[in-house]
Amino acid sequence: MTKKDIVRIISDKIDLPQFKVKDIVQMTFEAIGETLAQEGRIELRNFGVFEVRTRRAHKARNPKTGESVQSPEKQVISFKAGKGMEAKVQKNRK
Repeated sequence: MTKKDIVRIISDKIDLPQFKVKDIVQMTFEAIGETLAQEGRIELRNFGVFEVRTRRAHKARNPKTGESVQSPEKQVISFKAGKGMEAKVQKNRK
């Protein structure tokens, strides 16, 4: 599913033009990104938690050459689904 699909679905459900819904969806994504950048965590009840975590430095391997390289420590975004989201996925996958 793409952002365009999300916009179309929401537009059909609430009877708003797609260009307005697209702006709302984009602003929502930007707000999530800005919050993660500033605070490092955003919790959306019944959906899940996005969190910035530090991935420690580790040894990696260049797949082309097989050479061992040192991968530096870096910030990554993790997502943990909420109970409501998990229940929906489990219900729809059976």
